[in-house]
Amino acid sequence: QQQQQQQQQQQDATEDQSKGEVPALAAESVLVVSEEIPDTPTVSGYDFNNGIDLAKLIDSYGNVGFQSTNLGLAVEEINKMLRWRLSDEPIGENDDITDPEERKATKCTIFLSYTSNLISSGMREILRFLVEHKLVDVICTTGGGIEEDFIKCLAPTYLGDFALSGKELRLKGLNRIGNLLVPNSNYCKFEDWMNPILDQMLEEQQRDGTVWTPSKMIHRFGKEINDPSSVYYWAWKNDIPVYCPAITDGSIGDMIYFHSYKNPGLVVDIAGDIRGINDSALRAKKSGMIILGGGIVKHHVCNANLMRNGADFSVFINTANEFDGSDSGARPDEAISWGKIRITAKPVKLYSEVTLVFPLIVARTFAKYYYEQKQLEEEQNRSGSIVQSVSAAAVLASPRAAADCRDTPSGLTALR
Repeated sequence: QQQQQQQQQQQDATEDQSKGEVPALAAESVLVVSEEIPDTPTVSGYDFNNGIDLAKLIDSYGNVGFQSTNLGLAVEEINKMLRWRLSDEPIGENDDITDPEERKATKCTIFLSYTSNLISSGMREILRFLVEHKLVDVICTTGGGIEEDFIKCLAPTYLGDFALSGKELRLKGLNRIGNLLVPNSNYCKFEDWMNPILDQMLEEQQRDGTVWTPSKMIHRFGKEINDPSSVYYWAWKNDIPVYCPAITDGSIGDMIYFHSYKNPGLVVDIAGDIRGINDSALRAKKSGMIILGGGIVKHHVCNANLMRNGADFSVFINTANEFDGSDSGARPDEAISWGKIRITAKPVKLYSEVTLVFPLIVARTFAKYYYEQKQLEEEQNRSGSIVQSVSAAAVLASPRAAADCRDTPSGLTALR
């Protein structure tokens, strides 16, 4: 039957050719009738004929397509985290916050996770900006993500090259992180700085019964470093919890190992921190996750949000794919199946190396929000000052009032 159908099609095509017409089968195959496109944006890019406007350039990414569109979606998702207030939601029967002003002041709890290489890179300054200005609420990172911040306060990291010989670098005492170089002497300085703190922590544990969780250790380190260039100095100063479930996986672990021989007895309690990060998720009226990279920092925050039946907003940025079944490569939809992201959410995964895209995202989200809020506060302060000045001028408009003011020191100050 198929052979007969093919023969008939060939015969029809031959007849069409003899008539000087396009074969009907070819026309039907190529010129398929399109259905109406649903209401969706059209593809377009930035036009440099309009000049150079970096804000508009970044805003144009959403309509470019491919990962540029995902970058635009990530900007939208993070802005939703920043702009949400409890007052946006109707008051429910079991709602424990009913005061209108308190609802306006209740924000989304933002979890920020990142891998250690980002602290090693120049992303450290961008992450510090977020913590310095209290733009995130909970941090999760690796052991390297902690120690590299403090090490940079003691000695610099240098640019190198991906192609440098590992053998030659080892002989020179230089450690390579991608195309970055960290002299081994930096870690020696870190040990010299950290050992007296570990001694002090052990003494407080034995004398006062202090229980050292990783987050409490990190806050102590942030206090001791006393350096505004440090991410964790600002985390300590602003009381932002920093969770590090793998704090011993790196130089800090090496220091604790050496210390256990020199001055044994220090205990680190990880159970206290799992309660801390899970409770942060449970208490959140709305929860947002920004996860830069993969591995333990990705799963730890996702799993904490499982305790509240999933995060409301989520942005994943990494280069991993899901074909190997790894959690690092898992798309947000997999997290929805576990209850780590809510089924009503619209999460975003951006396939990219973080240092390429996150600065652009911060420029149109956190930084924009911070400077808008700062400008609004300045305008409100100016308005308040003007109102006070006008009120004072009205009171002092009469000679009697002015004379009365001159009779008292405070009144004279107000008159001036």
